[in-house]
Amino acid sequence: MATEVLWYIIPREGSYPWEPEGRRPVDLGYLAQLAGTVERLGYSGALLATDLYDVWPLGSALAASTSTRFKPLLAVHPGLISPTLLAKMALSFDTLFGGRLRFNVVNGSTKSLQEYGLHVEHDERYELSAEYWSIVKRLTAGEVFDHKGRFYDLKNAGSSFRELKPVQDSHIPLWFGGSSGPGIEMAAEHVDVFLTWGEPPHLLKEKLDKVRARAAAYGRTLRIGLRLHLIVRDTQDEAWAAADRLLDVTSDATYARQLGDRAGEDGVGWQRQFRQHGGKVPAHARELEVHPNMWPGMGLFRPGPGTAVVGSTAQVVERLKEFEDLGVDTFILSGNPLLEEAYRVAETVLPALDVIR
Repeated sequence: MATEVLWYIIPREGSYPWEPEGRRPVDLGYLAQLAGTVERLGYSGALLATDLYDVWPLGSALAASTSTRFKPLLAVHPGLISPTLLAKMALSFDTLFGGRLRFNVVNGSTKSLQEYGLHVEHDERYELSAEYWSIVKRLTAGEVFDHKGRFYDLKNAGSSFRELKPVQDSHIPLWFGGSSGPGIEMAAEHVDVFLTWGEPPHLLKEKLDKVRARAAAYGRTLRIGLRLHLIVRDTQDEAWAAADRLLDVTSDATYARQLGDRAGEDGVGWQRQFRQHGGKVPAHARELEVHPNMWPGMGLFRPGPGTAVVGSTAQVVERLKEFEDLGVDTFILSGNPLLEEAYRVAETVLPALDVIR
């Protein structure tokens, strides 16, 4: 089976964008250039992740500057806006831009969601998410209905935009990652693509076996996606030197912010990432190598997925094929800076994979 490969687009980007001096100015023209490059290089789209900038204006701008080959994957937190309003926004987007929208379901953390007035604990977040996305799926499939559940009581939902007909079959596709029991259960029942962050293959296999078993219990099968950062160079030594440089240019303040008090972080996925580096900054990047070419050091200075594959082109391809052997059929890749590394990966790594174009 051919593999789908997406890139990553975020406004705050550069050689090391977690530091002001390593960040490029936020410029819509540059972001449109980046999206157009991603499309021309053969990636099927890009993850537009949660950040300082909201994904809806970004996604709309990039969709307007690309063709239907470029499919934006928008990161959305369930519960922050009405599911009915989200469905209306999604159907509007798909009508205007040719049925390209995909949702990356982000459940966040209890602490981070409190800023938006959403007070739900870990397991309750997944109960909310399951109800929320079941509603959104029905609405983006064109249904009009009443709903009374634990979190939502809707009357004649979808009636005000019933003339907005779905462009995509079934519903807007849902992509989602969760490592906890409730997260896996929610994914098994409701999503289309199960996403996970990079981990050593034996740990990833354990998780994916659980996901597949729970999906089978609902009579479903899921696609499997993997989010990875790549540091790929002509030689292994050059790649690890590039990783060392990221450690060198990162400030003490950034390390303290990223590794300081994380008592409010209750995400199991984040905890699994943190255990790989233990919050310790090494003298040399390779001291943290947890599997050949697998480096969790990105989590030392940036939030979210913290694992990079570091190595020569041949080594990086070998690792990606190792993940394909576990059933991964989708990769969301990135490298810094995003523009230059999109070219590097497309010219070196993608030709060795059977990529959907």
